[in-house]
Amino acid sequence: MPSFDTVLEADFVEVKNAVDQVAREIGTRFDFKGTSAAIELKDKEIILHGDADFQLQQIDDVLRGKLTKRGVDARFLDVGKVEKVGGDKVKQVVKVRNGISTEDGKKIQQAIKGSKLKVQGAIQGDAVRVTGAKRDDLQAAMALIRAELKDLPLSFNNFRD
Repeated sequence: MPSFDTVLEADFVEVKNAVDQVAREIGTRFDFKGTSAAIELKDKEIILHGDADFQLQQIDDVLRGKLTKRGVDARFLDVGKVEKVGGDKVKQVVKVRNGISTEDGKKIQQAIKGSKLKVQGAIQGDAVRVTGAKRDDLQAAMALIRAELKDLPLSFNNFRD
C-alpha cells in the first residue's frame, strides 16, 4: 500500500552553522562592539543575549537572514518572550521546532478526512503517516496538506509505492 510520512524537522547542521556565522558577525560588527550581545545554541534552543530589546531584534534579524541563506525555513523558529537577566541585560529564547505536535497532527488528519480523498492519516509519534491505494491520491493529499497548513514548514519523506 503506497504511503508517505509528513514530518516537521529542521536541518540542525545548517542551524548550527547559521548560529556560528551570527556569532562571528556579532564579534565583527561595529554596533555590537563593547556590548553584551551574544548568541548560543543549546540542544534545540537558540539563546540571544543583549543590552536592550532593540539589540535582540537586530540579532534575530541577522539570524533569520543566515538561516534563509542556508535553506532553513524561518517558520521553524518559535520566538519566546524577552526576559530581564540583571541590570539592563536581556535575553530571549528561540526554540527550533522539531516534530509535529498532536494538535497539528489532528489538523492534518481532519484536513485529509474532510477532503474526500481515498487516503487515511495516522499519527505516529511526531510524524503523520498517510496511506492510500493510488499514488495520485497521495500526491493530491500532499498538495492539500501544504495548502491547509501554510504556517508549518512541513516536508514529506519515506514515500513508498
